[in-house]
Amino acid sequence: MNKLIIAATIGAGLPLLASAQAAVDLANLSQLDLSGTARYMSMGGAFTALGGDLSTLNNNPAGIGVYRSSEVGLTLSLMNRNTETSTADVTDKHNKTLFRANNFGYVGSFNLYNNTTPFINFGASYSRVASFDRIMSGGWGNMNGSSLSNYIAAMTNSEGDIPSSDMQFDGRYDGYNPYLDSNIPWLSILAYNGYVINDNADGVIYSGLMGQGTYGTGEFKTREKGHVDEYNITFGGNVMNVFYYGIGVGITDLDYKQYSYYQENLSDAYIAASKVGAEDGKTYIVNGRADYRLSNFLHSSGSGFNLKFGVIFKPVNQFRIGLSVHTPTWYNMTDTYYGGIDYKYTPNDLAAYSINQLKNPSDAPITNDGTSWHDYHMRTPWRMSVGMAGVIGNNVIVSADYEYRGNNMSVSDVDGNEYKDVSSDVKTYYKGVHTLRLGAEFRVTPQLSLRAGYVYQTSPVKTEAANDGVMIWTAGTIPSYTFNKETQYVSVGAGYKFKRFYVDFAYVNRQRKSTFHAYTPILVDQALDQASPSASVSARDNEFVLSVGYKF
Repeated sequence: MNKLIIAATIGAGLPLLASAQAAVDLANLSQLDLSGTARYMSMGGAFTALGGDLSTLNNNPAGIGVYRSSEVGLTLSLMNRNTETSTADVTDKHNKTLFRANNFGYVGSFNLYNNTTPFINFGASYSRVASFDRIMSGGWGNMNGSSLSNYIAAMTNSEGDIPSSDMQFDGRYDGYNPYLDSNIPWLSILAYNGYVINDNADGVIYSGLMGQGTYGTGEFKTREKGHVDEYNITFGGNVMNVFYYGIGVGITDLDYKQYSYYQENLSDAYIAASKVGAEDGKTYIVNGRADYRLSNFLHSSGSGFNLKFGVIFKPVNQFRIGLSVHTPTWYNMTDTYYGGIDYKYTPNDLAAYSINQLKNPSDAPITNDGTSWHDYHMRTPWRMSVGMAGVIGNNVIVSADYEYRGNNMSVSDVDGNEYKDVSSDVKTYYKGVHTLRLGAEFRVTPQLSLRAGYVYQTSPVKTEAANDGVMIWTAGTIPSYTFNKETQYVSVGAGYKFKRFYVDFAYVNRQRKSTFHAYTPILVDQALDQASPSASVSARDNEFVLSVGYKF
């Protein structure tokens, strides 16, 4: 029995499970949304070659050089976010309404009365560039031979012979616990103290709850919330009204929280018990009922900065070409973790075995928990975009952008030492992201304009990782992860000018598909030994955006 359970050992070193972020966390915190002014969003954000909008301060800073007058504006939005999570057994739907300020900005334009450099411009803006709010929940009516406990046991065994005496802790797992300096994952210690994994007679090989004949159900729920805000300071101008340039500094503020639980209810599970009345103190593996829940909380927060460079070239009045480059954002981060296990086990043969002698004088579930915090540095990917825009007649503008975002994410300690195992995982799981943005504007009258846009963004995940072809390492005590697929935006809008005032409106529909994984698959000699319980996630956002501004 034990040989069957522990055979799926992992022949790879354990990365940073006891601190900082894993590759899947870096990817989650690095994602960006289509966000900005109503005009910008209604045209799909295809403004790399256009400029002249407050959103260009965090898109292509050269867009500030197009300005010939000063401007101040405010953008508000109301979003309805619908998330549907589906497994073979359950479909859960969650709906949430969010009200937020998308953008606020100011551009000051200064006329130099010079034919060579007619304008020098300065701008400052605030933008919410990412929103993490999402709820996913569901379950599986049949675990089909898969269990989180077996994955944790295999992961623990992969670290070599770990004496069970080293797996003990006093109920609080914090930054001063001596085990932080050992090679024992947090999740292993938490699971051992919650009897989710158990040791054999030698006390160095660990087994899970799932064996031959074990069956049961699984359930999960994950609640994410938070945002990334960016404050931009931009300087730019133009040369002979043909060449426009800009440089910007972005200051970012990141706040992300995740509340989650994963639960299994197993029958004929392989649980630890002691013989009633026995004085040998031995632990036996017997069949019984196993009910346990792993609960987690993660709070990631920090601030960072990036640089932006851009140019726009207008060879003729009817055509423009734009280019912008964004450096990575360098963050100083702090993470706070909490992990806890509630459990209750009951042997099938209550007359011969007892759980209470090992665990608690009562039949009530028990919680073992641990907390920790960690400071570190994080780097998000660099970005580059090119765009073209044309004017047809006197009343039509069409624009197209292509953006490439790399996969050069990394994490390091406070002294700047890179965690190379995490960087290696980034390259194994993720690839560069391609984004196509299209926009159009039709000027019905000098005061009224109609707009439309479309955005398509590819999945950042490599096919092998998305299809359970590689081990996926996670940090702390959170075994779950989510892989995003392609994202699409469709937008329409209108704008009206009244003397120096303007009002813009946009409707934006976003659709993104993802896959939630309760824990990583187990691979042995490149073959799948235990599948990853997964769920399909479909997010549909309907956002209404209003911008008001004044030009002077």
